[in-house]
Amino acid sequence: MEHPNALGEESVGRLLWKFSVPAITGMVVNALYNIVDSVFVGRGVGELGLAAVTIAFPLVIVLMGFGMLVGVGASARISICLGQKDKAMAELILGNATGLLFLLAAGLTAALLVFLDPLLMLLGATPELLPMAREFTRVLLLGSIFMYLSFGLNSVIRAQGHPKTAMATMLIAAGLNVVLNPIFIFGLHLGISGSALATVIAQAVAAFWVLLFLRSEKSFLKLHWKNLKPKRSIVAEIVSIGSSPFLMQIAASVVGVLFNHSLILYSGELGVAAMGIINRVAMLLVMPVFGISQGAQPIIGYNFGANNFQRVKETLYKAGVAATLICCAAFLIVQIFDESIIRLFNGNEELIAIGAFGMRIYLFMLPIIGFQVVCTTYFQAVGKARQAIFLSLSRQFVFLLPLVLLLPRFFGLTGIWLAGPAADLVSSLLTGALLWLEFRHLNRMSL
Repeated sequence: MEHPNALGEESVGRLLWKFSVPAITGMVVNALYNIVDSVFVGRGVGELGLAAVTIAFPLVIVLMGFGMLVGVGASARISICLGQKDKAMAELILGNATGLLFLLAAGLTAALLVFLDPLLMLLGATPELLPMAREFTRVLLLGSIFMYLSFGLNSVIRAQGHPKTAMATMLIAAGLNVVLNPIFIFGLHLGISGSALATVIAQAVAAFWVLLFLRSEKSFLKLHWKNLKPKRSIVAEIVSIGSSPFLMQIAASVVGVLFNHSLILYSGELGVAAMGIINRVAMLLVMPVFGISQGAQPIIGYNFGANNFQRVKETLYKAGVAATLICCAAFLIVQIFDESIIRLFNGNEELIAIGAFGMRIYLFMLPIIGFQVVCTTYFQAVGKARQAIFLSLSRQFVFLLPLVLLLPRFFGLTGIWLAGPAADLVSSLLTGALLWLEFRHLNRMSL
C-alpha cells in the first residue's frame, strides 16, 4: 500500500488479509524464536536455566509494556489522524513517540539495574536461581533501548499502510536471534547470558532498520528530529490510549510473580520451568490472533476517524471470526500433543508430566481467547482508553489474581492451572457485554 487512503476504500476482507498476514507471519516467527530460545536454554543450560528465565520473565514483560504504552498509543492516534487527513499531526505524534521511548529507556535501565537483585528475589528467585536470573536480565536491560525502538515504532509503520515492512522488522530480529543463540550458547559457551546477548543484537539490528525506514522516502510519515521533543498534550494522548496494553502487561507481570511464588511452594523449580514452557507455547499459539488484531487496528482506527462506522463493524466481525477459528485449532493441538510439546524443551520426565498436565488445564479456554483479544483491540483502535483499560485489567487483576491466591488452597498445584481458564471465561463474558453496548452506540451514530 502506497497511501493510507486505501484503508477507507478497499474491501475490508482484502485489507484484513493484507495487514493481518504480514503481522501474523512476523509475530509467529517472533514467538517461534522465543520457543527456540527456550529450547536452546533448556538443552544447553538445563531446567534451572529455564526456571531462571521464567523468574526474570515478569520483568521482561514490564519492559515490553512500556514499549506497548508508547507504540500502541501512538499508532492508534496516528491511524485516527490519517483518517482525518491530518498528516502534520501524525508526524508530530511519531516524533514525540520516538523521543519518549529514548527517555523511558534511559530512566528504566538505570533504575532497574540499581535494584536488580532485590527485584529478582521479589519475583521469586531462590538462591540457586538468582545468579542465572541476574546474568540474563542484566544483559537485556543494557540493550533495552533497541527493544523499545523496534517494538514501539514498528506498529507506527503498520498504521501508515506498510504491513510487509513491519513484518520484515520482526523477521530480521527473529532470524538473527535463532542464528546467534546456538553460536553463543553452544559455540562460545556463554550460557544464559549468551541467549540474552543474541536477543539484544537481533533487536539492535531491527531498531536501526525501523529508524532508517522512517527517515526514507518510502515512508508516508517522516521521522523529523525537530519533533522528538515531547509535548505534554501529545504525550498525554499517547499514554491515555496506550495505557490499556501497558497496564495489561503490568498486570500480567504481577500475576506472573504470584504464579512463580505459588509454583515454588507447590512444585519447586520444576513447576516454574513448566510454567515457562507453557507461557511460550501459549504465546506461539495465540500470536496469530494478535497478528489479526494488529492488522485490524489501523483499519478500524482509520474508518472510525472517517466516521465510516459500517466498515468499522465489518472489520471487527471478520477479525473476530478469524481469531476464534485459529484459537479452536490451537486448543486441539494442545490437547492432543501435550507431552510431545513439553518434551521438545527438556527430557526430564517429571518436568514433562507436570508441564503436560498443566498445559491441558491452563489453556482449556483457548477457543474464546480470540474474541476477547480482538474486542479489546477495537476499544484501543477507536481511542476509548477507559473501556480498553478496564477489559485489559479485568482478566488479570479482578479475576486471575484472586483465583491464583485462592484455588491452590483447595486444589494444590491443580488449582494454579485452573485459575487461567476460570479467569478467561468470566472476562470473556464481560467483554461480550461491553461490546454489545458499544454496538448499540455505533448504530445510533450511524443514523
